[in-house]
Amino acid sequence: MECRVLSIQSHVVRGYVGNKSATFPLQVLGFEVDSINSVQFSNHTGYSHWKGQVLTADELNVLYEGIKLNKVNRYDYILTGYSRDTSFLMTVVDIIQELKKANPSLVYVCDPVMGDQGAMYVPEYLLPVYRDNVVPLADILTPNQFEAELLTGRKITTEEDAVEVMDLLHKMGPETVVLTSTDLPSRRGDQFLVALGSQKIVKPDGTVTSQIICMDIPKVDAVFVGTGDLFAALLLAWTHHYPKD
Repeated sequence: MECRVLSIQSHVVRGYVGNKSATFPLQVLGFEVDSINSVQFSNHTGYSHWKGQVLTADELNVLYEGIKLNKVNRYDYILTGYSRDTSFLMTVVDIIQELKKANPSLVYVCDPVMGDQGAMYVPEYLLPVYRDNVVPLADILTPNQFEAELLTGRKITTEEDAVEVMDLLHKMGPETVVLTSTDLPSRRGDQFLVALGSQKIVKPDGTVTSQIICMDIPKVDAVFVGTGDLFAALLLAWTHHYPKD
């Protein structure tokens, strides 16, 4: 049976971020991917110059309406990333709710792309939309440390803080939370990056158990973009194959 993903995130002409990072790896791993580009930019916004268009809520509605009219709006997964407009994000929320109603087993993977290392790179007014409307719908959430702190209002300075923040995020809705990168010191030295994950698993008898992991990732001495987008796509793929691990 084909497994179909609706991926709503950015598109760039030059380089690899957003849908350009996520689509091909998902296809390689056997998924059918339908992409909606939240923005179409010449390149990612880390360059000195960038040009392009931002998709509006109305334009998103028109695209979704076309999919609906053809009765091809059944999805197994939704993946969302970069967005920079409130009404667009609220329309995404409406679409997710509708698709979850049509398929109750649909899994929503949310990468709440807002910023990193203490700075936001989307407008600040998107934070309450993510916190109050988007995150409660998510099944899998992949914030970095800064985004997790923004969503919970809690600072992370120790591993214990990180576990508490992941618990707060669970309480907001998602069953699986991964802090994709943190500033926490690694036990293996400063050449490693620390990532943490937490998954709530409901046993057949109804009791809930937690699986918490901490990973030390070797740092590569280079600068990359699109790694978070790639990570969220791969996490979607491998949790599909190993849903309880």
